[in-house]
Amino acid sequence: MSTSLETTYLGLKLSSPLVPSASPLSKSIDTVKALEEMGAGAVVLYSLFEEDIEKEALHLERSVTMGTESFAEALSYVPEVPGLKMGPDYYLDHLRRLKESVSIPIIASLNAQSPGQWVKYAKLIEEAGADALELNLYSIPTQESLSSTELEQRYLEIVSACRQSVSLPIAVKLSPFFTNFFSFSSRVEKTAVQGLVLFNRFFQPDIDLENMTVEPRITLSTEGELLLRITWIGILYNRVKLDLSATGGILSSTDVLKALLSGATTVQLCSALLYHGVEYLKTVKNGVVEWLEEKGYRSINEIRGLLSQKNCPDPSSYERAQYVYALSVYPTPSLSGLEKKPKM
Repeated sequence: MSTSLETTYLGLKLSSPLVPSASPLSKSIDTVKALEEMGAGAVVLYSLFEEDIEKEALHLERSVTMGTESFAEALSYVPEVPGLKMGPDYYLDHLRRLKESVSIPIIASLNAQSPGQWVKYAKLIEEAGADALELNLYSIPTQESLSSTELEQRYLEIVSACRQSVSLPIAVKLSPFFTNFFSFSSRVEKTAVQGLVLFNRFFQPDIDLENMTVEPRITLSTEGELLLRITWIGILYNRVKLDLSATGGILSSTDVLKALLSGATTVQLCSALLYHGVEYLKTVKNGVVEWLEEKGYRSINEIRGLLSQKNCPDPSSYERAQYVYALSVYPTPSLSGLEKKPKM
């Protein structure tokens, strides 16, 4: 018998748990075709951001009303612009073309701001034929008057509104920055969505000392970022009835296996594919299969959650007791070693 990588995510049957995450890779139909050939079980389409939609709408408005301040008669007539796409039209057209070009599921990604816009575009995405929807709750709250309780309630209202407006399977992509992440995850579960994607990566600005400016900085993820993901997936596995997808820090077959052992249903890759190319996905897939065969496993279902908190021989590995232990056994650097370091 051959080793099976088949899994079920958000009610969708996937040939493998390897899912390229929302990224520029999905902007090319040919690239998505190649990802399918390399072993992708599904693809998450790049995110539709409300800011982009508003910018397109503003550009259209400026284009069709240019000169109306000089010619009064133009105020009563705004001509149609043939072929000009407004709002999410390009995104939705691309989604439709992808669905016609590949057989693997296409999961749309949405990041809006106002509740009404979330619902509006969720419906449009469903009509365009997406197999599932990933709600990307990406925001950095900077309002002093906005409490954590109010912010969480706002998130839950968005998820609930989208859930009630479409029949698509829904996953919610979250950041780890909650006072009690397990509690919030349980509340998300009650909205009747099907999955969680852990975690968002916040892109922080950097400071250019030479030009005294604040600059945007986008960096590829590193292997160390995986630890936070497998920690929380390991804690949540079988404690919430949601599919769990790991994203961030998945750079090799070893990382994929760690995520699966902690309880992940799927793993999402981005940085590794941007760095190595889409062909690297096949290398990752082959590495997973080789490890399973070496260990005598016939499918990934046999290993999922084996090292979650629920099944771990030492559950304290996920808790404070292990934190204290890790600090106590970490080697102390020698004084002579410190003395050799140059002064700053």
